[in-house]
Amino acid sequence: MIAILALVFVACLLLRFPIAFALGLACLAYLLAKGIPLVVVPMKMYSGIDVFVLLSVPGFILAGNLMNQGGLTAKIINFCNHLFGHIRGGLALANVGTSMLFAGISGTAISDTASIGAVMIPAMKKEGYDGPFASAITAVSSTVGPIIPPSVPMIIAATLSGISVGKLFLAGVIPGLLLGLGMMVTAYIISRRRGYPKRERSSLRQIGKGFINTFWALLMTIIILYGIIGGLFTPTEASIVAVIYALIVGLFVYRKLTFKRILVVVIDSMKVSASLMVIIGFANLFGWILITERFPQWISGEILAFTTNKYMVLLLINLLLILVGTFMETVAALLILFPILLGVATGVGVEPIHFALIAVLNLVIGLTTPPLGICLFVASSIGKTPIGAVSRASIPFLLVNLAILTVVTLVPGVCLWLPSWLG
Repeated sequence: MIAILALVFVACLLLRFPIAFALGLACLAYLLAKGIPLVVVPMKMYSGIDVFVLLSVPGFILAGNLMNQGGLTAKIINFCNHLFGHIRGGLALANVGTSMLFAGISGTAISDTASIGAVMIPAMKKEGYDGPFASAITAVSSTVGPIIPPSVPMIIAATLSGISVGKLFLAGVIPGLLLGLGMMVTAYIISRRRGYPKRERSSLRQIGKGFINTFWALLMTIIILYGIIGGLFTPTEASIVAVIYALIVGLFVYRKLTFKRILVVVIDSMKVSASLMVIIGFANLFGWILITERFPQWISGEILAFTTNKYMVLLLINLLLILVGTFMETVAALLILFPILLGVATGVGVEPIHFALIAVLNLVIGLTTPPLGICLFVASSIGKTPIGAVSRASIPFLLVNLAILTVVTLVPGVCLWLPSWLG
């Protein structure tokens, strides 16, 4: 039965079916083969999305889109250009810096790649950067998005495990900063070797003005984090606060939002939210089938029979999650694999918060792992550059990300110190 489920699922993925349909058709094939009444489909889909904290996901998506349409992306890019433009390869550094600042708004890697790439990739090519490099750094820097809070994948992971959303958000701060710094250093070294251009140094007045324009975006992230961690509101309430804040800033501060733009943003956010909820519903059905077939117990037994060493177990899990992340959307992969692997990890003494961050980091790195990384395809399409060239250009950044993943895996304090200190 598991073989039928897996074969149909993989076949649908190879045929480029959307992940939600791949999950649904695989589940349908299993239920028909097993003779289980199909009434279980709506029951399990509904129970999968009937979780209070998941209400925050549409809120954060809407808030991010409102801030993006309100002119925030251009202001963040402008500010980062003022900060890094005078350094060799300054536009590449600004690209990474923009992803770090934009991470608190979008919370997802693919939206980061699409939003920033649409502006940065053409600008970098115009300044003299080659297309594969510009596309690659845009794709790999997007991995910061789901790590620096607020983060949609982290909300999903917290929902599945009962972990505090606020503590998991805090756990991502230091690893996110390490990812950004590592990619900046790599981009600088490559830019020096290739002689990429630099701009004139911006004045303190220009930097200050850019910071003021970007300040409102940073303030939203601070409000969300302080509100959740300080107990002022739940993650769901925080998402509504973020929407109201984004509307006020877009209408009265940046003055870029109009009724027509707001309508477009709401419709787009509804589409994204609906697609995520369908994925979550089918993934819950998929997970129920795996539990029915005792697959979690089998995979746990196989791993622990091979080794009970904590670090070897984490190495095996890392390899599996990176592989899955190359071809599966992050939220779907979390919903299917996270509950199974969490039991294995905690069984060998890994802290749930530590493992949750490891899982999210693995899956977002998978989004930029050649040759199937989804973000690489998005950046390749925007930059009109062959995917093979983008994949080759992304390898130095991928190695840096893997090094950061290794540090986070072997040194739990990197992600646990801040939640413990502020907790």
